[in-house]
Amino acid sequence: MSNRRNTSPRRRKPWQAYLRLPAFLPVPLRARRDGWTPQRQARFIGLLAQTGCVRKAAQMLGLSRESAYRLRRHPQAGSFIAAWNTALQGRTQPRWKFTHADRAPLAFGELLQPRLWRRRFVGIQRKSSDSALLALLASLDRQTAGCDFDPFTDRQTRALFGRFW
Repeated sequence: MSNRRNTSPRRRKPWQAYLRLPAFLPVPLRARRDGWTPQRQARFIGLLAQTGCVRKAAQMLGLSRESAYRLRRHPQAGSFIAAWNTALQGRTQPRWKFTHADRAPLAFGELLQPRLWRRRFVGIQRKSSDSALLALLASLDRQTAGCDFDPFTDRQTRALFGRFW
């Protein structure tokens, strides 16, 4: 036994940036107690990033691998697929481009973002987009610009809100 210290330099692992999963719109499906609810979809993406295996992630939720792939093939699963690819590849993908039809769900907080901490799934964050809300209001303003509706002369409006004026 010697009292000498090891003088060789320590090898450190290079620091890896934490994976940040993108926020996505859940695939719109019929509501079922045992089906793919929006929260289950977000938990699946988080567990997929944690385990790296579709079968294990689906099994942890009590669902099958086949139903996960069926959900992925859904015609409105674009942002879900982008989140799935990010979770499996382990690096951030180019941002998913949301369409004009997605403005209302984006504005009212239907975006879900799985949260990871040290590559472990810890929860779901519901996000809303202020820019989508402003774009939605601007489009509604443009649609009503040509109308002859005046809320101050409308009888129904005055009957409902007359006491406030």
